[in-house]
Amino acid sequence: MESLVSTEWLAEEIGNCDLRIVDASSHLPTAGRDARTDYEAGHIPGAVFMDLASLVDPASDVPAALPKPEMFASRMQKLGIGDGSRIVVYDDSDVKTSARAWYMLIMFGAQNVAILDGGLAKWKAEGRPLEKGRQSHKERHYTAWEDRAKVRSKADMLANLASRLEQVVDARDAGRFSGEVPDFRPGVPSGHIPGSANLPFYELYDPDGTFKDRQGLRKAFEKAGIDLDKPICTTCGGGVTAAVLCFALHLLGKDESVALYDGSWSEWAVDPATPKESGPALQHG
Repeated sequence: MESLVSTEWLAEEIGNCDLRIVDASSHLPTAGRDARTDYEAGHIPGAVFMDLASLVDPASDVPAALPKPEMFASRMQKLGIGDGSRIVVYDDSDVKTSARAWYMLIMFGAQNVAILDGGLAKWKAEGRPLEKGRQSHKERHYTAWEDRAKVRSKADMLANLASRLEQVVDARDAGRFSGEVPDFRPGVPSGHIPGSANLPFYELYDPDGTFKDRQGLRKAFEKAGIDLDKPICTTCGGGVTAAVLCFALHLLGKDESVALYDGSWSEWAVDPATPKESGPALQHG
């Protein structure tokens, strides 16, 4: 299974016993939407609801920190996702939350994970069937393990300010990145980590919500001043749209030297000790 699958492909594969379809929709508070309610009103047949918003570490000071592996494994098992499952995630979110789900699944050991290109919006636009209510599957064993080699902490990011070993690229819009537009979260100033490049995540998509082709993705990163031959760490507001950048880099064949700052701006901005910058991104490379 490819990492990015089409609606046509999924329509043909629905019903196969090893396939699990996952609705990974989650919304910003400003969206005024409830992801579970939307899921129950209509989802791709057979899809289970991931409840991505609750898959966080409640003991962490980071607002939306990655969960512990045991918590993640337990959730997957209850959804009927196990070792050997082929997993297709999709969303119906303005912030493309299926990429965060993909990132989590890969980090926590899933071997065969794909994102549905165009998500639920494309599925609906093509007049494909929907299912109402809740879907459930028999529990399966999901092995709990994690690989945090590609996760960065605030301490890592502070160290990188001195070493500059990793290029930092921010997935937020240019307004919040530059400081010209206030952050939507109370008490969180706008601005960015010093030296960051800026590539708003939505610039990686075509108008129909599908990902740009490889040439288009490459051009987007290069336009932002990113050298694709050097290590990259992605960041954003809370670790969600940063995963879109990670997935796009994955599509470009760049996996080994890509990391994500999980705390992102929501952690960095509220710490008085961390340096901040405003203004447009500097061009790198």
